[in-house]
Amino acid sequence: MKSNNNLKPQDILILLKISTLGEQEWYQHTLSEDLNISQSEISECLTRSKYSGLIDASRKKVNLLNLLEFIQHGIKYVFPQQPGPIVRGIATAHSASPLDKEIQSDQNYVWPYARGDMRGQAIQPLYKSVPKAILKDKKLHEVLALVDAIRVGKVREQHLAISLLKERLQHTQ
Repeated sequence: MKSNNNLKPQDILILLKISTLGEQEWYQHTLSEDLNISQSEISECLTRSKYSGLIDASRKKVNLLNLLEFIQHGIKYVFPQQPGPIVRGIATAHSASPLDKEIQSDQNYVWPYARGDMRGQAIQPLYKSVPKAILKDKKLHEVLALVDAIRVGKVREQHLAISLLKERLQHTQ
């Protein structure tokens, strides 16, 4: 039986987490704990990402240019999202740092989370564990919020998010 090598949304989450770590050494079990994703799923992600050219052959270093290209040009088509009903949650897209300082809006976007501190239109995160994972990782929160701005934002927001995302991730390499 042939395995499916198509990317899954959690692959982007895992690759972004690895990217925010920069040169810091990481292990699958620590990624698993930090992201609330099983070790087997982390391993499968790394295999799919290697196949897609988003991580190197050693499965340790993200091919940042390829990842940024995919996020810039493909993520809104491969993992689309539409704002949903008003819910309590954690700020994302233009409602979260760093875009909240650049873009003024009457409408907030949030990842649904019962313990969140903001009300706004629901944006489903790339993976269900995102709200818990970002509570202890500000860098990850920022890059995922920028990715959501690319997924659901208007053209101006998308361009600003792409620029800020490149800036943040290239400084970690």
